[in-house]
Amino acid sequence: MASSVSARGARSAASGRRFFPSLAGYERQWFRRDLIAGLTVGAILVPQALAYASIAGVSPIVGLYAAPGALLLYAALGSSRVLVVGPIAATAALSAGTVADLVSTGDARFALFTAGLALIVGAAALIAGLLRLGFLAHFISQPVLKGFIIGLALTILIGQLPKLFGLHPGTGGFFEQAWHFVTKLGDTQGLTLLVGALSLAVIIGMRRLAPPVPGPLVAVVGGIAAVKIFGLDVPTVGSIGSGLPSFGLPDVGLGDVGRLAAGGIGVMLVAFAEGLAAAKAFATRDDQRIDANRELVALGGANLASGLCSGMVVSGSLSKTAVNASAGARTQLSTLLAAGLAVLALLFLTGLFEDLPQATLAAIVIAAVVDLVDVPALVELYNTYTKRLGRQFGWIARPDFLAAIAATLGVMVFGTLPGLFIGIGVSLLLLIYRASRPYVAVLGRTPDPERAYRDVSRHRHARQLDDIVVLRIESGLYFANADNVRSRILEAAGAEGVRAVIIDAETTPFVDVSAARMLVAAHEELRGDGVRLVLARDVGQFRDVLGCVAGDGDLPPSYSTIEAAIDAL
Repeated sequence: MASSVSARGARSAASGRRFFPSLAGYERQWFRRDLIAGLTVGAILVPQALAYASIAGVSPIVGLYAAPGALLLYAALGSSRVLVVGPIAATAALSAGTVADLVSTGDARFALFTAGLALIVGAAALIAGLLRLGFLAHFISQPVLKGFIIGLALTILIGQLPKLFGLHPGTGGFFEQAWHFVTKLGDTQGLTLLVGALSLAVIIGMRRLAPPVPGPLVAVVGGIAAVKIFGLDVPTVGSIGSGLPSFGLPDVGLGDVGRLAAGGIGVMLVAFAEGLAAAKAFATRDDQRIDANRELVALGGANLASGLCSGMVVSGSLSKTAVNASAGARTQLSTLLAAGLAVLALLFLTGLFEDLPQATLAAIVIAAVVDLVDVPALVELYNTYTKRLGRQFGWIARPDFLAAIAATLGVMVFGTLPGLFIGIGVSLLLLIYRASRPYVAVLGRTPDPERAYRDVSRHRHARQLDDIVVLRIESGLYFANADNVRSRILEAAGAEGVRAVIIDAETTPFVDVSAARMLVAAHEELRGDGVRLVLARDVGQFRDVLGCVAGDGDLPPSYSTIEAAIDAL
């Protein structure tokens, strides 16, 4: 009981605290858990930061440059008690694609533009948060985001395989890189492949056999030790400057800032959606409240800190957050400790990383992103289907699956940001299409004493009336679907022997002027054919808007119940 009261008090204090909200009401007994979690996260953060920097097309040390400042600023501004920010695979690939459109890979300015992109993402997120635009995350549906991540993961995987096999990497999209890899397999360096395969086996084996042990760290230590002890002739990371990064604005011209900004908005949306999803995934454990607008501000601060420290784009990491939570973290003190470990690595351990095999880095990336190829999720989206939906919408009856596939193929064929916007565009088009074709149920009376009216296609005991058709429009009525609904009304009224059509408006929460005028026109047209059109159970905005268009023609009569309408007819 006391613990529950204490937790509620800490949450209450945190909600009103502007900086470091998770540390409000800190209790001494939490320190041990935060310490263990911080050490665990730090052990995973360092090798993953090095690996994800390679995805972004910059020196591995850039990933470490990004981590300390980002972790500090998120802890100061964020609303999650356990979220871990840092370089992640998705934003690293987006960063590489965005910068590569302006500067060729290998150019000395590539790292400068990468840091500049982090600043732009940070500024955009900060402004969006201050303007309370947290709802922006909802413009990327979960199926689109899932398909986008799958396409991105496949592209990252095909880009890392040449490093694992000791081959020169290919260029272009997924299929170009896949063809390059297949045609060059004959040039595989056996020793490099052995190092990479053993590194991958260690990471996956540790994950399954000893989950608390940080597999990426073990692989890094093993790879470095093997190179030093046995003098292995394999490609390594190479020279890395030691010490803390320089602090300041990267040397990027104003013209280039404008060109980076176009892609930076898309990168910010993905980073925000990924981080917010990770924060919410672990929010229920301690009854946390995640503030989307505060998360935007925190994402902005984290990326500004990273960019000013010559880093790269950062975001909330689902995998590292899971490690942090499972290790028992209570507050953001754990991530501050992890930031301290990253600083120690920059000061004293960079020399060791120079002998880190590139195949080991590739293995870390592959092990991290292979789980993102979530085929079961696509199968679940595909199976969200019924024959009734198929009859209603045809091949569009699986809209979420189609949107996910569009995003996946868009990334694989056209690149990261185009693929994301293709997925969003397809999702919106499918939404508009379905909205224009609302389901119009034909109702029949059931034989039970209540004399209820049910959809005859779903209730086999419901029986239609002989000369009256009862329709239920299961959607709001507005300009996009008015013509489609009018066709259904006229079709029902044209059946042999029908003398009246009743529209049950209980499931039609609103109507706009266009649809209201359509009902008036349909009423007048049917009256000329000797068929009456009446309304039943119209509610709220439906009744209000119809009343406002009364001057445009005679309104269909309205009744409180279907039975009252039948009696009147």
